[in-house]
Amino acid sequence: MKKFLLSLLIAATAASGAFAANEKRDSLGFVFTDVKVVKSTPVKNQAKSGTCWCFSGNSFLEDEILRISGKEVDLSEMFIVRMCYIDKAKRYIRTNGFVHFDQGGSVLDNAYVWDLYGMMPEEAYKGLNYGETLHNHSEMCDAMVAYLGQINKKPNRKLSTAWLRGLEGILDAYFGEVPATFTYEGKEYTPQSYAKSLGLDMNNYMAFTSYNHHPYNKPFALEVADNWIWGQYMNVEMNDFKAIVDNAVENGYPVAWAADVSEKGFKWANGVAVIPAETDEKDLEGSELSRWVKLSEKEKQNERFNIKGPGKEITVTPESRQEMFDNQETTDDHGMVIEGYATDQNGKRYYKVKNSWDSDHIYGGYFYVSEAYFLAKTLSILVHKDAVPKNVAKKLK
Repeated sequence: MKKFLLSLLIAATAASGAFAANEKRDSLGFVFTDVKVVKSTPVKNQAKSGTCWCFSGNSFLEDEILRISGKEVDLSEMFIVRMCYIDKAKRYIRTNGFVHFDQGGSVLDNAYVWDLYGMMPEEAYKGLNYGETLHNHSEMCDAMVAYLGQINKKPNRKLSTAWLRGLEGILDAYFGEVPATFTYEGKEYTPQSYAKSLGLDMNNYMAFTSYNHHPYNKPFALEVADNWIWGQYMNVEMNDFKAIVDNAVENGYPVAWAADVSEKGFKWANGVAVIPAETDEKDLEGSELSRWVKLSEKEKQNERFNIKGPGKEITVTPESRQEMFDNQETTDDHGMVIEGYATDQNGKRYYKVKNSWDSDHIYGGYFYVSEAYFLAKTLSILVHKDAVPKNVAKKLK
Protein backbone atom coordinates (compact mmCIF):
# COMPACT_ATOMS: atom_id res chain seq x y z
CA MET A 1 0.00 0.00 0.00
CA LYS A 2 2.04 2.85 -1.28
CA LYS A 3 2.44 6.40 -2.57
CA PHE A 4 -0.43 6.02 -5.06
CA LEU A 5 -2.68 6.57 -2.07
CA LEU A 6 -1.22 10.01 -1.32
CA SER A 7 -2.37 11.55 -4.60
CA LEU A 8 -5.72 9.74 -4.46
CA LEU A 9 -6.24 10.90 -0.88
CA ILE A 10 -5.60 14.55 -1.74
CA ALA A 11 -8.04 14.36 -4.66
CA ALA A 12 -10.67 12.59 -2.60
CA THR A 13 -10.38 15.13 0.20
CA ALA A 14 -10.92 18.01 -2.22
CA ALA A 15 -13.88 16.27 -3.82
CA SER A 16 -15.52 15.65 -0.48
CA GLY A 17 -15.87 19.34 0.24
CA ALA A 18 -19.19 19.41 -1.60
CA PHE A 19 -20.79 17.16 1.01
CA ALA A 20 -21.81 18.03 4.53
CA ALA A 21 -20.30 15.76 7.19
CA ASN A 22 -23.59 14.02 8.03
CA GLU A 23 -25.25 14.17 4.63
CA LYS A 24 -26.51 10.81 3.37
CA ARG A 25 -27.46 11.59 -0.20
CA ASP A 26 -25.61 9.79 -2.97
CA SER A 27 -25.18 11.72 -6.20
CA LEU A 28 -24.67 8.48 -8.16
CA GLY A 29 -28.13 7.18 -7.30
CA PHE A 30 -27.35 4.54 -4.66
CA VAL A 31 -29.45 4.19 -1.51
CA PHE A 32 -27.80 2.01 1.13
CA THR A 33 -29.40 0.42 4.17
CA ASP A 34 -27.07 -0.99 6.83
CA VAL A 35 -28.02 -4.53 7.80
CA LYS A 36 -25.20 -5.54 10.15
CA VAL A 37 -22.42 -3.33 11.52
CA VAL A 38 -19.85 -4.27 14.17
CA LYS A 39 -18.97 -2.04 17.11
CA SER A 40 -16.18 0.29 16.07
CA THR A 41 -13.87 3.05 17.22
CA PRO A 42 -13.95 6.44 15.42
CA VAL A 43 -12.62 7.07 11.91
CA LYS A 44 -9.07 8.46 11.85
CA ASN A 45 -7.03 10.51 9.41
CA GLN A 46 -3.76 9.26 7.96
CA ALA A 47 -3.46 12.63 6.20
CA LYS A 48 -0.47 12.82 3.81
CA SER A 49 1.20 9.64 4.95
CA GLY A 50 1.39 6.33 3.12
CA THR A 51 0.60 4.43 6.31
CA CYS A 52 -2.95 3.26 5.61
CA TRP A 53 -1.82 -0.27 6.53
CA CYS A 54 -1.09 0.92 10.09
CA PHE A 55 -4.23 3.03 10.51
CA SER A 56 -6.40 0.18 9.30
CA GLY A 57 -4.43 -2.34 11.35
CA ASN A 58 -4.81 -0.32 14.52
CA SER A 59 -8.47 0.33 13.79
CA PHE A 60 -8.96 -3.42 13.42
CA LEU A 61 -7.18 -4.08 16.75
CA GLU A 62 -9.16 -1.33 18.48
CA ASP A 63 -12.38 -2.89 17.21
CA GLU A 64 -11.24 -6.26 18.53
CA ILE A 65 -10.48 -4.79 21.96
CA LEU A 66 -13.92 -3.16 21.92
CA ARG A 67 -15.55 -6.44 20.90
CA ILE A 68 -13.79 -8.49 23.57
CA SER A 69 -13.61 -6.10 26.52
CA GLY A 70 -16.11 -3.35 25.75
CA LYS A 71 -13.33 -0.79 26.24
CA GLU A 72 -12.64 1.88 23.62
CA VAL A 73 -8.94 2.69 23.17
CA ASP A 74 -6.95 4.90 20.80
CA LEU A 75 -3.73 3.13 19.79
CA SER A 76 -0.60 4.88 18.52
CA GLU A 77 -0.09 4.44 14.80
CA MET A 78 3.32 6.08 14.79
CA PHE A 79 4.73 3.70 17.39
CA ILE A 80 3.93 0.86 14.97
CA VAL A 81 5.22 2.80 11.96
CA ARG A 82 8.49 3.69 13.67
CA MET A 83 9.24 0.11 14.72
CA CYS A 84 8.53 -1.09 11.19
CA TYR A 85 10.80 1.55 9.66
CA ILE A 86 13.68 0.37 11.83
CA ASP A 87 13.25 -3.34 11.14
CA LYS A 88 12.52 -2.69 7.47
CA ALA A 89 15.79 -0.73 7.23
CA LYS A 90 17.73 -3.62 8.80
CA ARG A 91 16.32 -6.02 6.20
CA TYR A 92 16.98 -3.53 3.43
CA ILE A 93 20.65 -3.35 4.36
CA ARG A 94 21.01 -7.08 5.01
CA THR A 95 19.62 -7.86 1.54
CA ASN A 96 21.76 -5.19 -0.15
CA GLY A 97 18.71 -3.11 -0.95
CA PHE A 98 16.51 -5.86 -2.36
CA VAL A 99 13.82 -5.61 0.33
CA HIS A 100 11.32 -2.83 -0.25
CA PHE A 101 11.83 0.28 1.90
CA ASP A 102 8.98 2.78 1.70
CA GLN A 103 5.97 4.02 3.63
CA GLY A 104 3.90 0.95 2.76
CA GLY A 105 3.15 -2.14 4.82
CA SER A 106 0.83 -5.12 5.13
CA VAL A 107 -2.07 -6.40 7.25
CA LEU A 108 0.48 -8.44 9.24
CA ASP A 109 2.72 -5.57 10.36
CA ASN A 110 0.70 -4.39 13.38
CA ALA A 111 0.66 -7.89 14.86
CA TYR A 112 4.37 -8.23 14.10
CA VAL A 113 5.18 -5.11 16.13
CA TRP A 114 2.70 -6.00 18.88
CA ASP A 115 4.44 -9.32 19.50
CA LEU A 116 8.01 -8.01 19.33
CA TYR A 117 7.79 -4.52 20.82
CA GLY A 118 4.36 -4.02 22.39
CA MET A 119 1.96 -1.12 21.91
CA MET A 120 1.39 2.44 23.11
CA PRO A 121 -1.71 4.63 23.36
CA GLU A 122 -1.99 7.58 21.01
CA GLU A 123 -1.71 10.11 23.83
CA ALA A 124 1.69 8.69 24.83
CA TYR A 125 3.21 8.75 21.33
CA LYS A 126 1.70 10.86 18.55
CA GLY A 127 4.73 10.97 16.25
CA LEU A 128 4.18 14.64 15.36
CA ASN A 129 7.48 16.27 16.27
CA TYR A 130 8.02 18.32 13.11
CA GLY A 131 5.74 21.34 13.31
CA GLU A 132 2.63 19.73 11.83
CA THR A 133 -0.72 18.83 13.31
CA LEU A 134 -1.44 16.15 10.68
CA HIS A 135 0.83 13.41 9.39
CA ASN A 136 3.02 14.13 6.37
CA HIS A 137 5.89 11.69 5.89
CA SER A 138 7.21 12.69 2.48
CA GLU A 139 10.23 14.67 3.70
CA MET A 140 11.13 12.16 6.41
CA CYS A 141 10.78 9.13 4.14
CA ASP A 142 12.82 10.73 1.37
CA ALA A 143 15.53 11.51 3.92
CA MET A 144 15.60 7.91 5.14
CA VAL A 145 15.66 6.48 1.61
CA ALA A 146 18.59 8.74 0.67
CA TYR A 147 20.43 7.92 3.88
CA LEU A 148 19.98 4.16 3.50
CA GLY A 149 21.02 4.36 -0.14
CA GLN A 150 24.35 5.77 0.92
CA ILE A 151 24.78 3.26 3.73
CA ASN A 152 24.01 0.44 1.32
CA LYS A 153 27.00 1.50 -0.85
CA LYS A 154 29.33 0.59 2.08
CA PRO A 155 31.98 3.27 1.37
CA ASN A 156 34.18 1.74 4.09
CA ARG A 157 33.65 -1.74 2.59
CA LYS A 158 31.86 -2.74 5.76
CA LEU A 159 29.13 -1.24 7.89
CA SER A 160 30.03 0.90 10.86
CA THR A 161 28.38 0.51 14.26
CA ALA A 162 26.76 3.94 13.83
CA TRP A 163 24.52 3.54 10.78
CA LEU A 164 21.43 2.37 12.68
CA ARG A 165 21.76 5.20 15.22
CA GLY A 166 21.84 7.59 12.28
CA LEU A 167 18.50 6.25 11.04
CA GLU A 168 17.04 6.39 14.54
CA GLY A 169 18.20 10.02 14.71
CA ILE A 170 16.03 10.87 11.70
CA LEU A 171 13.06 9.13 13.31
CA ASP A 172 13.70 10.86 16.64
CA ALA A 173 13.75 14.23 14.90
CA TYR A 174 10.40 13.70 13.18
CA PHE A 175 8.52 11.37 15.52
CA GLY A 176 10.22 12.02 18.84
CA GLU A 177 12.05 9.48 20.96
CA VAL A 178 10.08 6.49 22.18
CA PRO A 179 9.82 6.62 26.00
CA ALA A 180 10.92 3.50 27.87
CA THR A 181 7.94 3.97 30.20
CA PHE A 182 4.83 6.14 30.15
CA THR A 183 1.87 6.88 32.38
CA TYR A 184 -1.61 6.15 31.07
CA GLU A 185 -4.83 6.45 33.07
CA GLY A 186 -2.81 6.82 36.27
CA LYS A 187 -0.67 3.71 35.76
CA GLU A 188 2.89 3.33 34.54
CA TYR A 189 3.52 1.04 31.56
CA THR A 190 6.18 -0.11 29.16
CA PRO A 191 5.04 -0.76 25.57
CA GLN A 192 5.14 -4.49 26.34
CA SER A 193 3.12 -4.25 29.55
CA TYR A 194 0.57 -1.97 27.90
CA ALA A 195 0.05 -4.43 25.06
CA LYS A 196 -0.41 -7.24 27.58
CA SER A 197 -3.01 -5.20 29.46
CA LEU A 198 -5.22 -4.97 26.35
CA GLY A 199 -6.05 -8.68 26.35
CA LEU A 200 -5.31 -9.60 22.73
CA ASP A 201 -3.26 -12.61 21.64
CA MET A 202 -1.80 -12.16 18.17
CA ASN A 203 -1.73 -15.96 17.77
CA ASN A 204 -5.52 -15.75 17.44
CA TYR A 205 -5.35 -13.83 14.16
CA MET A 206 -4.95 -15.28 10.68
CA ALA A 207 -4.21 -13.67 7.34
CA PHE A 208 -5.92 -15.07 4.24
CA THR A 209 -5.65 -14.66 0.51
CA SER A 210 -6.99 -16.51 -2.52
CA TYR A 211 -4.86 -17.16 -5.60
CA ASN A 212 -4.43 -20.31 -7.64
CA HIS A 213 -0.69 -20.01 -8.35
CA HIS A 214 -0.18 -21.71 -4.97
CA PRO A 215 -1.97 -24.74 -3.48
CA TYR A 216 -5.19 -24.02 -1.64
CA ASN A 217 -5.51 -24.56 2.12
CA LYS A 218 -1.79 -24.05 2.63
CA PRO A 219 0.14 -20.88 3.55
CA PHE A 220 2.52 -18.94 1.33
CA ALA A 221 4.34 -15.61 1.37
CA LEU A 222 2.20 -13.24 -0.72
CA GLU A 223 4.38 -11.78 -3.47
CA VAL A 224 3.84 -8.05 -3.00
CA ALA A 225 6.55 -5.52 -2.25
CA ASP A 226 5.01 -4.36 1.01
CA ASN A 227 5.14 -7.87 2.49
CA TRP A 228 8.64 -7.02 3.66
CA ILE A 229 8.48 -9.47 6.60
CA TRP A 230 7.71 -12.29 4.12
CA GLY A 231 4.61 -13.02 6.13
CA GLN A 232 2.56 -16.14 5.51
CA TYR A 233 -1.03 -15.96 4.24
CA MET A 234 -3.36 -18.94 4.26
CA ASN A 235 -4.46 -19.53 0.69
CA VAL A 236 -8.14 -20.51 0.43
CA GLU A 237 -10.56 -21.00 -2.43
CA MET A 238 -12.41 -17.88 -3.56
CA ASN A 239 -15.78 -18.98 -2.21
CA ASP A 240 -14.21 -19.75 1.17
CA PHE A 241 -12.45 -16.39 1.09
CA LYS A 242 -15.78 -14.61 0.82
CA ALA A 243 -17.40 -16.96 3.35
CA ILE A 244 -14.82 -15.96 5.96
CA VAL A 245 -15.71 -12.28 5.60
CA ASP A 246 -19.46 -12.94 5.54
CA ASN A 247 -19.27 -15.11 8.65
CA ALA A 248 -17.09 -12.58 10.44
CA VAL A 249 -19.33 -9.54 10.00
CA GLU A 250 -22.48 -11.58 10.62
CA ASN A 251 -21.07 -12.57 14.00
CA GLY A 252 -19.67 -9.19 15.03
CA TYR A 253 -16.04 -9.52 13.96
CA PRO A 254 -14.19 -6.78 12.04
CA VAL A 255 -11.99 -7.72 9.06
CA ALA A 256 -8.74 -5.95 8.14
CA TRP A 257 -8.83 -5.55 4.36
CA ALA A 258 -6.00 -4.91 1.87
CA ALA A 259 -7.22 -4.06 -1.63
CA ASP A 260 -6.70 -2.25 -4.91
CA VAL A 261 -8.45 1.13 -5.00
CA SER A 262 -7.02 2.33 -8.32
CA GLU A 263 -10.08 1.19 -10.30
CA LYS A 264 -12.33 3.71 -12.04
CA GLY A 265 -15.26 2.19 -10.17
CA PHE A 266 -13.74 3.19 -6.83
CA LYS A 267 -15.79 6.35 -6.28
CA TRP A 268 -14.59 7.43 -2.83
CA ALA A 269 -16.18 10.88 -2.90
CA ASN A 270 -19.52 9.19 -3.67
CA GLY A 271 -19.06 6.48 -1.05
CA VAL A 272 -19.18 3.44 -3.32
CA ALA A 273 -16.88 0.96 -5.10
CA VAL A 274 -18.23 -1.17 -7.96
CA ILE A 275 -16.93 -2.76 -11.16
CA PRO A 276 -19.55 -2.36 -13.92
CA ALA A 277 -19.78 -5.09 -16.53
CA GLU A 278 -18.59 -4.44 -20.07
CA THR A 279 -21.40 -3.58 -22.47
CA ASP A 280 -22.26 -6.60 -24.63
CA GLU A 281 -23.23 -5.56 -28.15
CA LYS A 282 -25.55 -8.57 -28.28
CA ASP A 283 -27.77 -6.75 -25.78
CA LEU A 284 -28.06 -3.67 -28.00
CA GLU A 285 -30.23 -3.06 -31.01
CA GLY A 286 -31.40 -0.32 -33.34
CA SER A 287 -30.15 3.23 -32.78
CA GLU A 288 -28.54 2.23 -29.50
CA LEU A 289 -26.34 -0.33 -31.25
CA SER A 290 -25.63 2.08 -34.11
CA ARG A 291 -24.41 4.73 -31.69
CA TRP A 292 -22.36 2.27 -29.63
CA VAL A 293 -20.31 0.83 -32.50
CA LYS A 294 -19.21 4.34 -33.51
CA LEU A 295 -17.67 5.06 -30.10
CA SER A 296 -13.92 4.86 -29.54
CA GLU A 297 -12.61 2.43 -26.96
CA LYS A 298 -11.93 5.34 -24.60
CA GLU A 299 -15.50 6.61 -25.01
CA LYS A 300 -16.85 3.11 -24.32
CA GLN A 301 -14.84 2.89 -21.10
CA ASN A 302 -15.98 6.36 -20.06
CA GLU A 303 -19.60 5.27 -20.50
CA ARG A 304 -18.94 2.06 -18.58
CA PHE A 305 -17.74 4.00 -15.56
CA ASN A 306 -20.30 6.79 -15.80
CA ILE A 307 -22.08 5.09 -12.94
CA LYS A 308 -25.71 6.04 -12.29
CA GLY A 309 -26.86 3.82 -9.48
CA PRO A 310 -26.87 0.03 -9.13
CA GLY A 311 -26.19 -1.92 -12.31
CA LYS A 312 -24.80 -5.14 -13.68
CA GLU A 313 -21.24 -5.92 -12.58
CA ILE A 314 -18.52 -8.25 -13.77
CA THR A 315 -18.60 -11.92 -12.85
CA VAL A 316 -15.44 -12.79 -10.92
CA THR A 317 -13.90 -16.25 -11.14
CA PRO A 318 -10.72 -17.64 -9.54
CA GLU A 319 -9.16 -17.47 -13.01
CA SER A 320 -10.06 -13.83 -13.65
CA ARG A 321 -8.99 -12.91 -10.14
CA GLN A 322 -5.62 -14.58 -10.73
CA GLU A 323 -5.19 -12.91 -14.11
CA MET A 324 -5.75 -9.45 -12.62
CA PHE A 325 -3.13 -10.17 -9.97
CA ASP A 326 -0.59 -11.59 -12.43
CA ASN A 327 -0.87 -8.74 -14.95
CA GLN A 328 -0.86 -6.25 -12.06
CA GLU A 329 -4.25 -4.76 -12.74
CA THR A 330 -4.83 -5.62 -9.08
CA THR A 331 -2.19 -3.85 -7.02
CA ASP A 332 -1.50 -3.56 -3.31
CA ASP A 333 -2.81 -0.04 -2.77
CA HIS A 334 -4.70 0.45 0.43
CA GLY A 335 -5.59 -0.91 3.86
CA MET A 336 -9.11 -0.52 5.34
CA VAL A 337 -11.48 -2.37 7.68
CA ILE A 338 -14.67 -4.20 6.69
CA GLU A 339 -17.14 -3.56 9.50
CA GLY A 340 -20.47 -4.76 8.21
CA TYR A 341 -22.73 -5.15 5.24
CA ALA A 342 -25.62 -3.28 3.69
CA THR A 343 -28.08 -3.53 0.80
CA ASP A 344 -28.93 -1.05 -1.91
CA GLN A 345 -32.44 -0.12 -3.06
CA ASN A 346 -32.54 -3.30 -5.17
CA GLY A 347 -31.54 -5.62 -2.35
CA LYS A 348 -27.97 -6.15 -3.60
CA ARG A 349 -25.32 -6.69 -0.88
CA TYR A 350 -22.31 -4.46 -0.20
CA TYR A 351 -19.63 -4.48 2.49
CA LYS A 352 -19.48 -1.44 4.73
CA VAL A 353 -15.86 -0.30 4.99
CA LYS A 354 -14.12 2.09 7.36
CA ASN A 355 -11.40 4.19 5.75
CA SER A 356 -8.67 6.39 7.27
CA TRP A 357 -9.18 9.51 5.17
CA ASP A 358 -10.95 11.52 7.90
CA SER A 359 -14.70 11.63 8.46
CA ASP A 360 -15.71 14.66 6.35
CA HIS A 361 -17.17 12.56 3.55
CA ILE A 362 -20.62 11.49 2.48
CA TYR A 363 -20.85 8.52 4.87
CA GLY A 364 -18.66 9.93 7.62
CA GLY A 365 -15.46 8.17 6.56
CA TYR A 366 -17.15 4.92 5.48
CA PHE A 367 -18.03 3.64 2.02
CA TYR A 368 -19.79 0.67 0.44
CA VAL A 369 -18.04 -2.02 -1.62
CA SER A 370 -19.89 -4.40 -3.91
CA GLU A 371 -19.26 -8.12 -3.57
CA ALA A 372 -17.89 -8.16 -7.13
CA TYR A 373 -15.38 -5.45 -6.29
CA PHE A 374 -14.33 -7.34 -3.16
CA LEU A 375 -13.81 -10.61 -5.05
CA ALA A 376 -11.87 -8.99 -7.88
CA LYS A 377 -9.72 -6.51 -5.98
CA THR A 378 -8.92 -7.94 -2.55
CA LEU A 379 -5.29 -8.82 -1.90
CA SER A 380 -5.70 -10.17 1.62
CA ILE A 381 -7.64 -10.05 4.87
CA LEU A 382 -6.82 -10.49 8.56
CA VAL A 383 -9.41 -11.85 10.98
CA HIS A 384 -9.79 -13.57 14.34
CA LYS A 385 -9.58 -17.32 13.82
CA ASP A 386 -12.93 -17.81 15.60
CA ALA A 387 -14.58 -15.89 12.77
CA VAL A 388 -13.58 -18.58 10.25
CA PRO A 389 -16.55 -20.82 9.38
CA LYS A 390 -16.21 -24.33 10.76
CA ASN A 391 -16.32 -25.99 7.35
CA VAL A 392 -13.45 -23.77 6.17
CA ALA A 393 -11.46 -24.27 9.35
CA LYS A 394 -11.80 -28.04 8.91
CA LYS A 395 -10.09 -27.82 5.51
CA LEU A 396 -7.22 -25.92 7.11
CA LYS A 397 -6.81 -28.51 9.89
